[in-house]
Amino acid sequence: MGPMGGYPPYAGFTEFAVALGVILSAIVSLLGTSARKRTIAMGEAKLADLAEMAGMLKPKDVLTAFGPPDMSRTWPGVTLLDVRKARTPLGWLMSSDLIDYACILGAVAALYFEHRLMPLALMAALGVQIAGWAVSARVPK
Repeated sequence: MGPMGGYPPYAGFTEFAVALGVILSAIVSLLGTSARKRTIAMGEAKLADLAEMAGMLKPKDVLTAFGPPDMSRTWPGVTLLDVRKARTPLGWLMSSDLIDYACILGAVAALYFEHRLMPLALMAALGVQIAGWAVSARVPK
């Protein structure tokens, strides 16, 4: 464990706690993204699913990108390819599997490798996860 550790009884505790938090946050994000992908693939996409997957913070943006919903307030004609085409940078931040896997990799690497840049990688992964959760809190429900 690197210089983030603190005093001897708790040496490395801070770095381990941050890495564990990043890993758990990324796993929860992956599970949510997987559930949203499943819902879209089954043709039962709701406003919140499309808004989070595409990174749209206003309901009008969702209506512009995907058209009006049907009578049950779902978008049965929208596919995952349509969502990928309409995805904004916020959508990548909130619901990209690659970004979540990279955060997990950065957290695990920070625990196993001793290098002066590893704490920076861990803090970057933490910042990405916090930013993703902060933006997803603004998605229309």
